[in-house]
Amino acid sequence: MVGDNILHNIADVWESQLLTLRTVEHLYMFSVALLAATIIGISVGIFIFFNPRITNPVLNILNIVETIPDIALLIVLIPFVGIGQGPTIIASILYSILPIARNTYTGLKSVSREYIDIAHAIGLSSVEILMKVRIPMALPLIAGGFRIALVFTMGVVTLGGLIAAGGLGAVLQNGIQLFDVDTILVAGLWTGILAVILDGFAGIVEGWLTRRYGTW
Repeated sequence: MVGDNILHNIADVWESQLLTLRTVEHLYMFSVALLAATIIGISVGIFIFFNPRITNPVLNILNIVETIPDIALLIVLIPFVGIGQGPTIIASILYSILPIARNTYTGLKSVSREYIDIAHAIGLSSVEILMKVRIPMALPLIAGGFRIALVFTMGVVTLGGLIAAGGLGAVLQNGIQLFDVDTILVAGLWTGILAVILDGFAGIVEGWLTRRYGTW
């Protein structure tokens, strides 16, 4: 009976709060932000690898962004891009660039000199060495940065509910405003479950890449 009541309460919250729609909204913002952060982060990591003089300044700037509280950054962005999904996605991207860029740079730099010498010996150009040697060998570290960025993105997207971005954060906000314990528990647990599932998939990929390319 207790189990039936719990399932009934979950079903009520799911239907009344449109959790399916909110989940789709959440995953949309999450996917767009994480994809953009991955592209930008890897690009920044490659750029600073080839321009070591600006490595510390660039990483320091990204570190400064990380020190800004999530909600403060969302509020700062509102005058420029309005409320809703825009500032939420932008804030998620800004927070997620650092771990990907830093791990990309570290991975590229950490490739054993032996592999680079062999690549030079067989006549590969610098671009070919980057694409065929350095990036593949750096993939385990890049995947590690991606996992960190995934957690950052999930957190910021959830906070976006405070500024009318929709997603699961909106459901949590409704529950808090109405002091609806069932809504808070269901939305909170579902958000956590999603985060664990996504991190689990990322962990599987990271593990495969580590086994594939090993450590150096």
